[in-house]
Amino acid sequence: MDRLSLLLVIIGAINWGLIGLFQFDLVAFLFGGQAALISRVLYTIIGAAGVWSISMLFTSREAREEHRSEPRIDGANA
Repeated sequence: MDRLSLLLVIIGAINWGLIGLFQFDLVAFLFGGQAALISRVLYTIIGAAGVWSISMLFTSREAREEHRSEPRIDGANA
């Protein structure tokens, strides 16, 4: 989930960079304008990824990796 949210945050940052530098909204261009339903859904998903990524500021990398390496009850790590 962290990698997916990071990818979406990067996409959002690139889009904001394009808006700031060239007044060009790539998401709106690709999906039919800012008011189009698909554009609004993408903006919402990217915003949610940004909120999710806030948690990465407050957890150490070691803690995240330790959490991933813990054995799972369902035996998925076997």
